[in-house]
Amino acid sequence: MKKMFSRFKPYCPDQILLLPPDMKEWLPEDDLAYFIMDVTEELDLSAIYRRYSSCRKGQPPFNPRMMTSLLLYAYCMGVPSSRKIERATYNQIPFRVITADQHPDHDTIADFRKKHLKALAGLFANVLQLCQAAGLVKLGHISLDGTKVKANASKHKAMSYDRMDKTIQQLEAEVKQLLEEAQTVDDDEDARYGKGKRIEELPEDLRRRQDRISKIKEAKKALEDQAKAKAQAKRQSLREKEATLEKEGKPRKGKKAKSPSEEPAAKAQRNFTDPESRIMKDGATKSFEQGYNCQIASDEQAQVIVGTHVTQETNDKQQVKPLIEDVKKRTGQTPKMASLDAGYYSDENVAYLESEEIDGYVATGRQKHSEKIPAAPRGRIPKNATTKEKMARKLRTLKGRATYAKRKQIVEPVFGQIKEARGFRRFSLRCLDNVTSEWDLVCLTHNLLKLFRSGYQVRRA
Repeated sequence: MKKMFSRFKPYCPDQILLLPPDMKEWLPEDDLAYFIMDVTEELDLSAIYRRYSSCRKGQPPFNPRMMTSLLLYAYCMGVPSSRKIERATYNQIPFRVITADQHPDHDTIADFRKKHLKALAGLFANVLQLCQAAGLVKLGHISLDGTKVKANASKHKAMSYDRMDKTIQQLEAEVKQLLEEAQTVDDDEDARYGKGKRIEELPEDLRRRQDRISKIKEAKKALEDQAKAKAQAKRQSLREKEATLEKEGKPRKGKKAKSPSEEPAAKAQRNFTDPESRIMKDGATKSFEQGYNCQIASDEQAQVIVGTHVTQETNDKQQVKPLIEDVKKRTGQTPKMASLDAGYYSDENVAYLESEEIDGYVATGRQKHSEKIPAAPRGRIPKNATTKEKMARKLRTLKGRATYAKRKQIVEPVFGQIKEARGFRRFSLRCLDNVTSEWDLVCLTHNLLKLFRSGYQVRRA
């Protein structure tokens, strides 16, 4: 072999190495893991600690501050799976540093998240206050938007109301046939061996079908109860409108509204894995997914999320008031200006923004990317102009065009950071309450990352 004259750095894959004994030397001092640990010191974890105040039996639990830091860091890194978090405490240095080289198993991590989910979601307000203190929130201009996030359930595990009756009839016929076959076998065996077969020894196929019938009937009743509740609410609303017209002495326009039906729509669906999720159309992929409609309000200053909301409604028209009220509750302030896309437009929403003294810019229709918005016509606004016409005209002014143009850069990148950069596209938990809390957890870790990248210095004791 010819002599090699090139020089290389030493390569000894079998060399035994010793990690530094001080874990603080394992990572750069400005690493996100240290920032999360320092911030957790400033957060109010009293609600979590209270759950352990009367716990004296068995093995001592892991430190709640460590477990909270671990979950916050995991969500920041786009790792919500408890099994992946457990694995990371062995093979990823930042996770090992946060846990001080302890290794809670995935059941412990999942139980901690489930037990303290409300308290963890409640930390959103704490983190938002830190963002406000750091000057990352001004509430001069906020933008609202929503995105569909997949539920922890398959859309193939859903069934329409119309199909439920047919499936029940089919399964009941199969159960009847299986019972007849079982009775024939029992009679034959009794004749040959004598009586004595236990009644609980039902065939597996029979038990499975009976369980499925029970679940379908339960889902069918839930859809019927839901339809009945909606019908009652609609009737109440119609009565109130009629009473208002009568009180004001105004005639009714058009025909009298028909009484709403209490029968569920034939295509109304219910999922057996997560009954509170819904089939929704994803605006990006145009495909239908089992999921939830997740809403945020983002602040112009640094794209910090200042309000959240999760709904089962497929559209955004009813989400303006809940989101704005959440912003007011979380920040203690009312935003001065808000921009919203066409999915939020309704005369009621415009009136609500005006009643809150918020300068609203709400698109009245969808616009093509290449389409230019014409300038607003000169002169006074006609007295008979509708609310929609007034808003459309407002958006065509110089200020309106400049303000609404900012909407995309204020709110849309936030969903890109959450879904693309961090990979959060499916909830780990089920049912609306749990999903709402997990969405808060996702949003508060988004704000933590904004705080970290702003150069915010945590006060150390």
